[in-house]
Amino acid sequence: MTPLLRAEQVSKSFGGVQALNGAGIEVAEGSIAGLIGPNGSGKTTLFNVITGYERVDAGEVYLAGQRITNAPPHKVFALGIGRTFQLTRIFPRLTVLENMLVAAQHQRPGERAGSGRPWRARNPLARAGGPAARRRAMELLEFTGIARHAGALADTLSYGQRKLLELAYVLVADPQLVLLDEPAGGVNPSLINHLAGRIRELNAAGRTFLIVEHNMEFVMELCDRVTVLDYGTVVASGPPQQVRDDPRVLDAYLGVDVHGEGASGDGAGR
Repeated sequence: MTPLLRAEQVSKSFGGVQALNGAGIEVAEGSIAGLIGPNGSGKTTLFNVITGYERVDAGEVYLAGQRITNAPPHKVFALGIGRTFQLTRIFPRLTVLENMLVAAQHQRPGERAGSGRPWRARNPLARAGGPAARRRAMELLEFTGIARHAGALADTLSYGQRKLLELAYVLVADPQLVLLDEPAGGVNPSLINHLAGRIRELNAAGRTFLIVEHNMEFVMELCDRVTVLDYGTVVASGPPQQVRDDPRVLDAYLGVDVHGEGASGDGAGR
Protein backbone atom coordinates (compact mmCIF):
# COMPACT_ATOMS: atom_id res chain seq x y z
CA MET A 1 0.00 0.00 0.00
CA THR A 2 1.39 3.41 -0.99
CA PRO A 3 2.04 5.60 2.07
CA LEU A 4 0.36 8.98 2.16
CA LEU A 5 3.74 10.70 2.59
CA ARG A 6 7.12 9.38 1.52
CA ALA A 7 10.51 11.08 1.55
CA GLU A 8 13.43 9.15 0.05
CA GLN A 9 17.18 9.69 0.34
CA VAL A 10 16.77 13.40 1.11
CA SER A 11 19.96 15.42 1.49
CA LYS A 12 20.25 19.10 2.36
CA SER A 13 23.25 21.18 3.36
CA PHE A 14 23.65 24.75 4.50
CA GLY A 15 27.15 25.87 3.59
CA GLY A 16 29.43 23.29 5.15
CA VAL A 17 26.74 21.87 7.44
CA GLN A 18 25.03 18.67 6.28
CA ALA A 19 21.56 19.00 7.82
CA LEU A 20 20.12 15.92 6.08
CA ASN A 21 22.14 13.04 4.67
CA GLY A 22 20.06 10.50 2.79
CA ALA A 23 17.15 10.77 5.24
CA GLY A 24 13.75 9.26 4.57
CA ILE A 25 10.39 8.73 6.19
CA GLU A 26 7.07 7.08 5.39
CA VAL A 27 3.73 8.06 6.91
CA ALA A 28 0.78 5.73 6.43
CA GLU A 29 -2.61 7.27 5.74
CA GLY A 30 -4.68 7.51 8.91
CA SER A 31 -1.69 7.16 11.23
CA ILE A 32 0.02 9.37 13.79
CA ALA A 33 3.74 9.28 13.04
CA GLY A 34 6.53 10.75 15.15
CA LEU A 35 9.89 12.21 14.16
CA ILE A 36 12.42 12.56 16.97
CA GLY A 37 16.13 13.11 17.45
CA PRO A 38 18.65 15.23 19.36
CA ASN A 39 18.91 18.97 18.78
CA GLY A 40 20.39 19.66 15.36
CA SER A 41 19.53 16.21 13.99
CA GLY A 42 17.60 17.63 11.01
CA LYS A 43 13.97 17.22 12.09
CA THR A 44 12.75 20.71 11.26
CA THR A 45 14.83 20.76 8.08
CA LEU A 46 13.01 17.61 6.94
CA PHE A 47 9.69 19.31 7.73
CA ASN A 48 10.78 22.35 5.72
CA VAL A 49 11.81 20.18 2.77
CA ILE A 50 8.48 18.32 2.79
CA THR A 51 6.47 21.56 2.90
CA GLY A 52 8.52 23.47 0.35
CA TYR A 53 10.24 25.95 2.65
CA GLU A 54 13.63 24.46 1.72
CA ARG A 55 14.79 22.88 -1.54
CA VAL A 56 16.50 19.50 -1.45
CA ASP A 57 20.02 18.94 -2.75
CA ALA A 58 19.09 15.35 -3.54
CA GLY A 59 16.22 12.94 -2.94
CA GLU A 60 12.48 12.90 -3.55
CA VAL A 61 9.25 13.68 -1.68
CA TYR A 62 5.88 12.16 -2.61
CA LEU A 63 2.34 12.77 -1.39
CA ALA A 64 -0.03 9.88 -2.16
CA GLY A 65 2.35 8.77 -4.90
CA GLN A 66 2.56 12.21 -6.52
CA ARG A 67 6.02 13.80 -6.65
CA ILE A 68 6.07 17.09 -4.74
CA THR A 69 9.85 17.49 -4.49
CA ASN A 70 10.76 21.20 -4.29
CA ALA A 71 7.15 22.27 -4.84
CA PRO A 72 6.57 25.74 -3.34
CA PRO A 73 4.72 25.99 -0.01
CA HIS A 74 1.47 27.23 -1.56
CA LYS A 75 1.38 24.22 -3.89
CA VAL A 76 2.08 21.77 -1.05
CA PHE A 77 -0.65 23.46 0.97
CA ALA A 78 -3.12 23.24 -1.94
CA LEU A 79 -2.45 19.50 -2.21
CA GLY A 80 -3.62 18.95 1.36
CA ILE A 81 -0.65 19.37 3.73
CA GLY A 82 -0.95 21.79 6.64
CA ARG A 83 1.73 22.54 9.21
CA THR A 84 2.54 24.41 12.39
CA PHE A 85 5.92 25.87 13.27
CA GLN A 86 8.30 25.50 16.19
CA LEU A 87 7.76 29.20 16.94
CA THR A 88 4.06 29.90 16.52
CA ARG A 89 3.09 32.05 13.55
CA ILE A 90 0.00 33.98 14.54
CA PHE A 91 -1.05 37.62 14.28
CA PRO A 92 -0.49 38.92 17.83
CA ARG A 93 -2.32 42.26 17.39
CA LEU A 94 -5.46 40.64 16.00
CA THR A 95 -8.06 38.88 18.12
CA VAL A 96 -8.19 35.12 18.21
CA LEU A 97 -11.31 35.12 16.03
CA GLU A 98 -9.73 37.59 13.58
CA ASN A 99 -6.75 35.24 13.27
CA MET A 100 -9.14 32.50 12.19
CA LEU A 101 -10.84 34.72 9.64
CA VAL A 102 -7.46 35.74 8.21
CA ALA A 103 -6.68 32.02 7.85
CA ALA A 104 -9.90 31.63 5.89
CA GLN A 105 -8.94 34.38 3.47
CA HIS A 106 -5.69 32.57 2.64
CA GLN A 107 -7.28 29.21 1.81
CA ARG A 108 -7.50 28.16 -1.82
CA PRO A 109 -9.07 24.96 -3.17
CA GLY A 110 -6.44 22.52 -4.36
CA GLU A 111 -6.33 19.00 -5.69
CA ARG A 112 -6.02 15.84 -3.74
CA ALA A 113 -2.61 14.45 -4.56
CA GLY A 114 -2.73 11.86 -7.32
CA SER A 115 -6.49 12.06 -7.86
CA GLY A 116 -7.00 15.07 -10.09
CA ARG A 117 -10.05 15.93 -7.96
CA PRO A 118 -10.43 18.99 -5.76
CA TRP A 119 -9.06 18.27 -2.31
CA ARG A 120 -11.67 20.61 -0.90
CA ALA A 121 -14.90 20.82 -2.89
CA ARG A 122 -15.53 24.25 -1.46
CA ASN A 123 -14.06 26.37 1.27
CA PRO A 124 -16.42 26.47 4.27
CA LEU A 125 -14.84 29.78 5.26
CA ALA A 126 -14.57 31.26 1.77
CA ARG A 127 -16.70 34.26 2.73
CA ALA A 128 -14.39 35.16 5.57
CA GLY A 129 -16.55 37.92 7.01
CA GLY A 130 -19.90 36.14 6.76
CA PRO A 131 -21.88 34.41 9.48
CA ALA A 132 -21.07 30.92 8.17
CA ALA A 133 -17.37 31.72 8.35
CA ARG A 134 -17.65 32.97 11.90
CA ARG A 135 -19.66 29.91 12.95
CA ARG A 136 -17.06 27.56 11.49
CA ALA A 137 -14.23 29.54 13.06
CA MET A 138 -15.93 29.34 16.45
CA GLU A 139 -16.49 25.59 15.99
CA LEU A 140 -12.75 25.10 15.53
CA LEU A 141 -11.97 27.33 18.50
CA GLU A 142 -14.45 25.33 20.58
CA PHE A 143 -12.83 22.11 19.41
CA THR A 144 -9.35 23.28 20.44
CA GLY A 145 -10.68 24.65 23.73
CA ILE A 146 -9.96 28.35 23.31
CA ALA A 147 -13.34 29.72 22.16
CA ARG A 148 -13.68 31.75 25.36
CA HIS A 149 -10.70 33.78 24.19
CA ALA A 150 -12.18 34.57 20.77
CA GLY A 151 -12.39 38.30 21.47
CA ALA A 152 -8.98 38.57 23.12
CA LEU A 153 -5.86 39.75 21.35
CA ALA A 154 -3.75 36.77 20.36
CA ASP A 155 -0.69 38.10 22.18
CA THR A 156 -2.55 37.78 25.50
CA LEU A 157 -2.75 34.00 25.13
CA SER A 158 -0.40 31.71 27.01
CA TYR A 159 2.18 29.88 24.95
CA GLY A 160 0.15 26.69 25.07
CA GLN A 161 -3.00 28.51 24.00
CA ARG A 162 -1.08 29.98 21.05
CA LYS A 163 -0.20 26.44 20.02
CA LEU A 164 -3.89 25.55 20.11
CA LEU A 165 -4.76 28.64 18.06
CA GLU A 166 -2.17 27.67 15.46
CA LEU A 167 -3.67 24.17 15.27
CA ALA A 168 -7.15 25.65 14.80
CA TYR A 169 -5.71 27.99 12.16
CA VAL A 170 -4.26 25.05 10.24
CA LEU A 171 -7.52 23.09 10.45
CA VAL A 172 -9.37 25.85 8.57
CA ALA A 173 -7.98 24.36 5.34
CA ASP A 174 -9.17 20.85 6.23
CA PRO A 175 -5.79 19.27 5.35
CA GLN A 176 -5.49 15.52 4.89
CA LEU A 177 -2.01 15.55 6.49
CA VAL A 178 -0.98 17.80 9.40
CA LEU A 179 2.67 18.33 10.32
CA LEU A 180 3.13 19.56 13.90
CA ASP A 181 6.52 21.03 14.84
CA GLU A 182 7.04 20.61 18.61
CA PRO A 183 3.38 21.03 19.61
CA ALA A 184 4.13 20.19 23.26
CA GLY A 185 7.24 22.37 23.56
CA GLY A 186 6.90 24.87 26.42
CA VAL A 187 3.33 23.77 27.14
CA ASN A 188 2.08 22.86 30.62
CA PRO A 189 1.08 19.23 31.29
CA SER A 190 -2.68 19.82 31.38
CA LEU A 191 -2.62 21.54 27.98
CA ILE A 192 -0.36 18.80 26.61
CA ASN A 193 -2.99 16.23 27.59
CA HIS A 194 -5.71 18.39 26.04
CA LEU A 195 -3.71 18.72 22.82
CA ALA A 196 -3.08 14.97 22.68
CA GLY A 197 -6.81 14.38 23.05
CA ARG A 198 -7.61 16.70 20.15
CA ILE A 199 -5.01 14.98 17.95
CA ARG A 200 -6.46 11.56 18.76
CA GLU A 201 -9.98 12.79 17.98
CA LEU A 202 -8.91 14.25 14.64
CA ASN A 203 -7.01 11.08 13.83
CA ALA A 204 -10.05 8.92 14.64
CA ALA A 205 -11.97 11.03 12.10
CA GLY A 206 -9.38 10.21 9.42
CA ARG A 207 -6.72 12.91 9.75
CA THR A 208 -3.08 11.85 9.35
CA PHE A 209 -0.33 13.41 11.48
CA LEU A 210 3.45 13.69 11.45
CA ILE A 211 4.80 15.15 14.69
CA VAL A 212 8.25 16.47 15.54
CA GLU A 213 8.65 16.55 19.31
CA HIS A 214 11.27 16.46 22.08
CA ASN A 215 8.76 15.27 24.68
CA MET A 216 9.40 11.53 24.46
CA GLU A 217 6.44 10.53 26.63
CA PHE A 218 4.10 12.53 24.39
CA VAL A 219 5.48 10.85 21.26
CA MET A 220 5.64 7.31 22.60
CA GLU A 221 2.07 7.39 23.93
CA LEU A 222 0.54 9.11 20.91
CA CYS A 223 2.30 7.79 17.81
CA ASP A 224 1.84 4.56 15.88
CA ARG A 225 5.33 4.69 14.39
CA VAL A 226 8.42 6.71 15.31
CA THR A 227 11.41 7.64 13.13
CA VAL A 228 14.67 8.78 14.74
CA LEU A 229 17.15 11.15 13.09
CA ASP A 230 20.74 11.70 14.19
CA TYR A 231 23.18 13.89 12.26
CA GLY A 232 20.64 14.06 9.41
CA THR A 233 20.42 10.28 9.00
CA VAL A 234 17.68 7.86 10.05
CA VAL A 235 19.04 5.58 12.77
CA ALA A 236 15.79 3.81 13.72
CA SER A 237 12.17 3.54 12.65
CA GLY A 238 9.36 1.40 13.96
CA PRO A 239 6.70 1.03 16.68
CA PRO A 240 7.33 3.20 19.77
CA GLN A 241 8.44 0.39 22.09
CA GLN A 242 10.85 -0.99 19.51
CA VAL A 243 12.37 2.44 18.99
CA ARG A 244 12.55 3.12 22.73
CA ASP A 245 14.63 -0.02 23.22
CA ASP A 246 16.87 0.44 20.17
CA PRO A 247 20.52 0.85 21.27
CA ARG A 248 21.14 3.26 18.38
CA VAL A 249 18.52 5.59 19.87
CA LEU A 250 20.20 5.42 23.27
CA ASP A 251 23.47 6.24 21.55
CA ALA A 252 21.95 9.23 19.75
CA TYR A 253 20.29 10.68 22.86
CA LEU A 254 22.52 9.59 25.72
CA GLY A 255 25.93 8.92 24.26
CA VAL A 256 25.68 5.24 25.25
CA ASP A 257 27.40 3.02 22.68
CA VAL A 258 25.47 0.25 20.94
CA HIS A 259 26.81 -2.35 23.37
CA GLY A 260 25.87 -0.26 26.43
CA GLU A 261 29.52 -0.09 27.50
CA GLY A 262 29.72 3.60 28.31
CA ALA A 263 29.38 7.16 27.20
CA SER A 264 30.63 8.22 23.81
CA GLY A 265 31.16 11.75 25.08
CA ASP A 266 29.12 13.80 22.62
CA GLY A 267 25.80 13.19 24.38
CA ALA A 268 22.36 14.65 23.89
CA GLY A 269 23.44 18.24 23.51
CA ARG A 270 23.98 17.91 19.78
